[in-house]
Amino acid sequence: MRFRLLKKNFIVFLVILVVFIMLFYSIRRTKDDANVDVTEKDSTQTAVMGKFEFGSIQSMRKSIYDSNYRQIIQNGDKFPLEPEAVVVVQVHNRPAYLKMLIQSLEKVDGVQNTLLIFSHDYFSEEISNMVKGITFCRVLQIYFPYSIQLYPNEFPGQDPRDCPRDISKEDAIKKGCLNAEHPDSYGHYREASITQTKHHWWWKLHFVFERVQVLRGYNGYVVFIEEDNYLLPDFHKYLKSMIEVKKTSCGDCDVLALGNHNGLSGFHELSSKTETAGWLSTKHNIGMGISRELYYKLMGCNNAFCTYDDYNWDWTLQNLSGTCVSKALKVLVARGSRVLHTGDCGLHQKEDCRPEMAQERVDAALKEAHSALFPPILTVTDHGPVQHQPHMKNGGWGDVRDHTLCINYAARL
Repeated sequence: MRFRLLKKNFIVFLVILVVFIMLFYSIRRTKDDANVDVTEKDSTQTAVMGKFEFGSIQSMRKSIYDSNYRQIIQNGDKFPLEPEAVVVVQVHNRPAYLKMLIQSLEKVDGVQNTLLIFSHDYFSEEISNMVKGITFCRVLQIYFPYSIQLYPNEFPGQDPRDCPRDISKEDAIKKGCLNAEHPDSYGHYREASITQTKHHWWWKLHFVFERVQVLRGYNGYVVFIEEDNYLLPDFHKYLKSMIEVKKTSCGDCDVLALGNHNGLSGFHELSSKTETAGWLSTKHNIGMGISRELYYKLMGCNNAFCTYDDYNWDWTLQNLSGTCVSKALKVLVARGSRVLHTGDCGLHQKEDCRPEMAQERVDAALKEAHSALFPPILTVTDHGPVQHQPHMKNGGWGDVRDHTLCINYAARL
C-alpha cells in the first residue's frame, strides 16, 4: 500500500516537472521570438528612415523633413573628434563639377579634421551617392525644403497662374494673374528658377548656425563654397593661418575670403600674402569664412536682406554692408587663392558645359603652383578702403511672397 502511494506521488511529480519544463521553454521561446521581431522591426525602421526616397514629390518632402531633423553624421565613428573647421557646400545639379570638388577635398591636408556639410536644392540619387561615397572626413547632408523641384506648379516654384515675366503691370492686373501687383524695380515678374539661389543661401545660413546640432558650442569659422569650386591641398592649414593673422593683425575684420577670382595667376609671389578691404560682391564671394558673431549681425538685417530687390545673395549682402550693418564689412583676403572657380556654366548659361576642360586647366595650374603651397607664415601686404559701395540693384526679387518666405526662415527653417 505504501509502495503504491509513493509510486503514485512520483508519477504526479514527474508530470508536474514535465509541464514546468515545457512551460519554461515555451515562455523563453516566446521572449526570444519577440526580441527577434523587435530587432527586425527596429532594423527595418532604421533602414526606412535612413533611406532618402526619390520616388515622388511627397516622398522627397518627407525624406527631407526626416533628414533635416535627424541629421545623421556620415563617418562619425571613424572621426569622433570635434571639427577644427567647417565647410558648407551649396549644391544644385552639376554633378560633374561636384565630383571635381570632392576629389579636391580628399587631397586637402588635414581634411580629416573637417566637418563637410552639403546643402542641396536639387535631389537625385546620383548626387546623393556621390556624397555618400566620401570616406575621408565627417559629412552631413542638409536639404533646402522649399526647392522648386518640390513645388513645380505652385510657389515657391512657378505657379501657372503667375504673371509672365515681361507682361506690363497694367496688362497683368487686367489678366488677374497672382502677383500682378508686385513686379520688380524694372517692371518684370518673378522667375522661380532665378529666385532659388538667394532663398537657398539665406536658409542655409540660418540652418547651419541655428539648427545643426553638432555645431552647438562651435565658435570657429564656417567656410561657404559652391559645387563648382575647387580647394587647394593646403586649404585647411591656410585657413588656420588666416585665423591667426586675423587675431594679430586684423581684429576688426568681419569676413575671411580664402578665394578670389584671379585663379592662380602670380601664385608663387602671392601665396603667402593677404590684404584687407571692404567686402565686394565681385571679389570676395568665394570661399567666405563667416563667424557666429557676423551671423548674428546679419540676422539683425533679416528684413533688409529679404526685401532688397536683387535676386543675387552677394549683391544683397554688399548693399547691407555699411547700411543696415552700420559698419561696412571688412574682409581679410587671400591674395593667392585657395578656392578656385571651375564652373563655366551656371544660372544664366546652361549649355556648352565642359567640366573636363576645367579639370585640365586646374591640373595644369596646380602643377605650376605646387611648390608655393604651404607657406610657413602669412603677411598682410595691403589695406584697402572699407566703406559702403553702392550699386545698381539687379531686380528679380520684387514679389512679396519671396520676401515673406525669406523672412520666415529665421522662424521656420
